[in-house]
Amino acid sequence: MNAEKVVFSFFIVLALTLNFGFFLGKLGNPTDHNIYVLFATIFVNLVAMGLKLGDRSQVGAVLLSTSIVANLQLLAGAFVWGYVTQISETGLTADNTSVIVSLSGGALVANIVSVVVLVSETLMSRR
Repeated sequence: MNAEKVVFSFFIVLALTLNFGFFLGKLGNPTDHNIYVLFATIFVNLVAMGLKLGDRSQVGAVLLSTSIVANLQLLAGAFVWGYVTQISETGLTADNTSVIVSLSGGALVANIVSVVVLVSETLMSRR
């Protein structure tokens, strides 16, 4: 078993599961979506993206692009959260929460694509 591939796969799957954990809940309910889970998701997605930087294959390019998309959407959600809680006087409302969770949903789709590509590449290399 290759330890490097285990760590690589671990971070890709962890990014997906953390993102799903943040996304799960009522769309406009701020109490269903924890800021610490969002930041953990961002951190793990950034680590996963860093691990994908070394691969120069076509599959590696697809994995890196899905990571970039996920990170952009999660960071946008974090910026919205920071803006509405620290700068704006509106606070964290149902409308603001739905924007943050929707951005997280886009990142979730990118993470799902990343895991599907990883699993399909793994299955193809076994043959």
